[in-house]
Amino acid sequence: MARIAAKRRLSGEVYRLEVESPNVARERKAGQFVIVQADADFGERIPLTIADADPARGTVSLIFQTVGASTHALALKEPGDEIVLLGPLGNPTHVERFGWAVCVGGGIGLAPLHPIARALKDAGNRLSVIAGARTKDLLVMREELGGIADELIVVTDDGSEGRKALVTDPLKELCGSSPKPDLVVAVGPPIMMKFCAEATRPFGVRTLVSLNTIMIDGTGMCGGCRVSVGGETKFVCVDGPEFDGHLVDWDQMMARLRSYKSLEEEAHHACHLAMDADRLSAEAAAAARGGER
Repeated sequence: MARIAAKRRLSGEVYRLEVESPNVARERKAGQFVIVQADADFGERIPLTIADADPARGTVSLIFQTVGASTHALALKEPGDEIVLLGPLGNPTHVERFGWAVCVGGGIGLAPLHPIARALKDAGNRLSVIAGARTKDLLVMREELGGIADELIVVTDDGSEGRKALVTDPLKELCGSSPKPDLVVAVGPPIMMKFCAEATRPFGVRTLVSLNTIMIDGTGMCGGCRVSVGGETKFVCVDGPEFDGHLVDWDQMMARLRSYKSLEEEAHHACHLAMDADRLSAEAAAAARGGER
């Protein structure tokens, strides 16, 4: 079991947890992930990529958005509570001095992008970061990414921060420059990563994507995370999570991800109703105590 050291709500449904796990904090490398379970006895196992780590304090940072029952349960945890945390899992990002690396992150994908961007910068690469989100409230880790990037480009769908555009707009512009980037790394929603790969394909720029699929054990035994890459079946947990974005069968992957979408939406709605009921009950109790005085 791992103890939660700190918790912060970054926006309406986005949370950051600092979790005590000295071994993971010491051993983890850029691109790797952990399996988290809010309840040790019962609950879904959730794959979360490590956003940051502090080996001196023995903590890892996890950033997630509440989607279904399991992430809502995780969001209800408070400092001092314990959760199951297993890892580090998956293959680390292959890092070397490529030349010019462009890192593209969408929404919560900016969190797992952070250690990859830092590792590429530490290896001596010129680093450009494109940070995108639907709205400015979802631009997580913007300051951390801006602190390591040679160039930070911010875009939002609604224009509430930075340029009103999709991440693929500045990505195409950078790929069209001379010289062009040597490497693009994209992390975010599947549809975003798919179109990033399509944006770089005409320019012949190598593009890595970090996949987050349905996953149970994280060791390759359940087969739930299988994807087709270059016509071959791969398992994200042991063969990935990073793959050549030009070879991923995106349509197949996204179809599999939609398998439990209706159940996730039902759980999301039920959790919000329960949270609203608890809030109203607490407000009513507080009002009653005030009236008694």
